[in-house]
Amino acid sequence: MRRRAWLAAGAGLLATGCSPAALLNRWAPEAARQEGIAYGPDPRHRLDLYSPLAPRPAAPLVVFFYGGNWTDGERATYRFVAASLVEAGCQVAIPDYRLFPAVRFPAFLQDCARATAWACSQGAPGGTWLLGHSAGAYNAAMLALQPDWLAAVGRQPRRDLAGVIGLAGPYDFLPLRDAELEAIFAPDPAVAQPINQVRGDNPPMLLLQGLADETVRPRNAASLAARIAAAGGPVQTRYYPDIGHAAILGALAGPLRGIAPVRRDVLGFMGMEGGGLGATAAQG
Repeated sequence: MRRRAWLAAGAGLLATGCSPAALLNRWAPEAARQEGIAYGPDPRHRLDLYSPLAPRPAAPLVVFFYGGNWTDGERATYRFVAASLVEAGCQVAIPDYRLFPAVRFPAFLQDCARATAWACSQGAPGGTWLLGHSAGAYNAAMLALQPDWLAAVGRQPRRDLAGVIGLAGPYDFLPLRDAELEAIFAPDPAVAQPINQVRGDNPPMLLLQGLADETVRPRNAASLAARIAAAGGPVQTRYYPDIGHAAILGALAGPLRGIAPVRRDVLGFMGMEGGGLGATAAQG
């Protein structure tokens, strides 16, 4: 009953007049913020860095890649994600990256690799972690699974990444049934599938998925996890009943944390205080 009440409250919040992100940002706790840090030459090569007001020892640096179907997104929209993790003692970098139609695959991966290299250069005592939602989870997974992207900027996934966390990521989405996606991933979309990049030498990965997600079907996480495990790579999964595509990200924010233990599972994977396995998550 308590979970249903949280779900009802969350649905009401997301149905209000202003954008859900604007509401969640309004309730986000305070954090120190450095805006517009350049990680490359393009105007989209900018990131915001969020830090705890009181620095903590052994703090990790989390790079969050937002989603938006590789066509949309702005870093300022996701302040609530940064604030949630900063509250637990993390530093968080949220980069913009180039989008379609200005660029196509693999330019957005090259941008994310640049942003990751910048983060690695900061020498965070708790390591560099990648976190992504939807298309951003795809970006993070590709950097983890195919070492060429980070090698191009002088980094190695297994050496330089403490771990990678994907929320509702598309990892196995052929055949393409959308003309825009066909244009983004032309001429060979099979090469762009994370599931086809598995080698077994990836950094530890956690794949989180809502079972009510009709935008990115749960089979994406399940098939990628099975492929990684078969190759001997480190991977964990968590599945959340009744959670859809947007709600899995919203569950990181204070007002919606009761709908699913996403934040607790993220922090637990990172070994942060306040983390642990969520009681309502189906584990894989």
